[in-house]
Amino acid sequence: MRTYRELFRTPQFGPLFATSAVQVAASTTSGLALGTLVYAATDSPLLAALSMFGSSLAQVIGATVLMSAADRLPPRAAMTGMALAFGLATAVLAVPGLPLPVVFAIILAEGAVAAVGGGVRYGLLNEVLPKDGYLLGRSVLNMCSGLMQIGGFALGGLLVATLSARGTLLVAAALYLAGAVVARFGLARRPPRSAGRPSAAETWRINAVLWSSGPRRRVYLALWVPNGLIVGCESLFVPYAPEHAGLLFAFAALGMLVGDTVAGRFVARHRRGRLATPLQLLLAAPYLLFVARPALPLAFALTVLASVGFSASLLFQERLMALTPDEFTGQALGLHSSGMLTMQGVAAALAGTVAQRTSPATAMTVMAVASIAVTLALTAAGRRAARAVDNVEPHGTSEAVDVTGSAGRRA
Repeated sequence: MRTYRELFRTPQFGPLFATSAVQVAASTTSGLALGTLVYAATDSPLLAALSMFGSSLAQVIGATVLMSAADRLPPRAAMTGMALAFGLATAVLAVPGLPLPVVFAIILAEGAVAAVGGGVRYGLLNEVLPKDGYLLGRSVLNMCSGLMQIGGFALGGLLVATLSARGTLLVAAALYLAGAVVARFGLARRPPRSAGRPSAAETWRINAVLWSSGPRRRVYLALWVPNGLIVGCESLFVPYAPEHAGLLFAFAALGMLVGDTVAGRFVARHRRGRLATPLQLLLAAPYLLFVARPALPLAFALTVLASVGFSASLLFQERLMALTPDEFTGQALGLHSSGMLTMQGVAAALAGTVAQRTSPATAMTVMAVASIAVTLALTAAGRRAARAVDNVEPHGTSEAVDVTGSAGRRA
């Protein structure tokens, strides 16, 4: 599958695309409104960052306790129910005078539910599309996410200025409810991908299987850590430029859109492994300049350029699917999604802490340096593993390919 026409002709991809689009628009709009509301109330970069990305911290709960549900729940019912839950939670966040502990309790509950939601959504994508269509389909969902983030942050900034932050949260709640309607009446009824009841024990068992492979471990770390640290940079957009944070987020989404379009549609298969590391370095390098507090036009341009590097995750996800048995795809993708979002939450907390002690601009540069260091360390580890395999199998009989694009063993 190589064309968008083929992709959208595939039954059920259209409703899945629409459901994802509405929910991304809702989450970006509500995130900006909540971050603005918390920063205005507390004047704290740390709390503002955590209000926007703190739900990601709770993803670890879903990943370690609930994730087996991703393959054991009917996809349509699960996606509908989760959208309704998010809509209700967002409406509650708009209540005036809500204590901060309650706000963050709701944020953490949303994160735990979202962990399973990622596994359900991307497992369904892998089920709906043929094997050769996953990368193109995921790139289109990422492109959709980029467009919805551009629109959501731009609309969110406009709504915050005109309706207030609480009014914007109510708009976001309505968008979540619209997503529930699209999921319920657009998606076909499908049975769960795996039999049995979801449980914490089953979640742990499959996670152990997924983590037991050396190449898969390195893929997961490459998916989680470098881009999570850069999301820590983005979590400081509100304190960095309070009146222009919506534009910074929109330009970041634009860069993601460009990167996903190129990686998903135009990069040949034989070149994908070689591009992953350079793209992750591109993701971090522009933020090194933020320590000098560039003028806003240059900051917008640097943000676009950096966010092109997020497309590296597409290449690593394709590799993850090649290394994963079919019956575990929902949980494998859910573990990727929840681990990535957990790391984003950790990075947001870390970035906010550094910003409290220094400044948002300095904290952005610190996170960028850390991202580059992790990318280089993972690349070196992959090369060492490839050399070890070559010493054991001098004729290159192993079929697995490591994240660096070199031959590697399925551990």
